[in-house]
Amino acid sequence: MLITELKNKDTILSLVSGKVFIINCHGCKDIHFPEQEAEALQKELAAGGNVTGIFTTDYICNPENLKLRLGYHAEAIAQADMILVFSCGVGVQTVAAAYEDKKVCAACDTYALPGYQGVTPLEHDCKQCGECFLNLTGGICPLTACSKSLVNGQCGGAKDGKCEVDPDMECGWERIMRRLAQVGRLDALKCPVQVRNYATDDEVKSK
Repeated sequence: MLITELKNKDTILSLVSGKVFIINCHGCKDIHFPEQEAEALQKELAAGGNVTGIFTTDYICNPENLKLRLGYHAEAIAQADMILVFSCGVGVQTVAAAYEDKKVCAACDTYALPGYQGVTPLEHDCKQCGECFLNLTGGICPLTACSKSLVNGQCGGAKDGKCEVDPDMECGWERIMRRLAQVGRLDALKCPVQVRNYATDDEVKSK
């Protein structure tokens, strides 16, 4: 189970550039999803004339179902410069993997609760740390894609693209760099050094 919470309004607005397609996931809304706040913000964005479409469904963490459902919105998505996703981190990563040629951003942070979560086949993982980094890393979570959970780049130990901790695992930061280059967003890494707020991490709080 999980809790999704909207990022700061100014933060969300700063992410929006050009035309935007919005995706809402209500799959886990029985736990917590800021539906009314999200709807109000989306109406504000739509009033500006830059929203090509708003799509609401459940469990976007299932890539096959997501692909099928978004097929009906192909034209609106093609017209958009970016996709803004209101879901947990797994949902954002699933959308980013489906649209590798587009900027995909998370409008929410995710907090963990014990119990069953979604219907994802676990191709993607979310640390549920309450401080989503996906907007800086092209929709690939550095906390789960990197064995060391580094948030500021590679450790330098990768060999032939493989992690030095787990040789069977592709270096998460090499994946992130390729993804950012593909969508022309390498400048996202020019931001100040990221200091992770461990106070929001459920795993740390439980110790």
